[in-house]
Amino acid sequence: MENKKIARQIIEFHKSTFDNTFNSLGILQEQTGKMVQTYLQQASWLPAEGKKLIEEWVAMYAKGRNEFKSAVDKNYKKVEAYFNAEAETTKATPQKKAAKAK
Repeated sequence: MENKKIARQIIEFHKSTFDNTFNSLGILQEQTGKMVQTYLQQASWLPAEGKKLIEEWVAMYAKGRNEFKSAVDKNYKKVEAYFNAEAETTKATPQKKAAKAK
């Protein structure tokens, strides 16, 4: 019983750490994207096709980051649902034993 509680706390801590780190990296990536945009506006030597390619590249990174975050959140919800179902099973077990004893 105590092991499940400890495991749940570890997973919650891991999720919190992941969310904070992910948000920090997301801010860094957004700032880098803005910096690249500024650079592209000032780079007169770069052809329009090259600028478009770099802009698409930055957009793909942002899209990939969002998809990754969605996948991680989805899997954390699965783990949380597992622990909630396990907790419900654990709560129901003593009640069933008490009912059988009567």
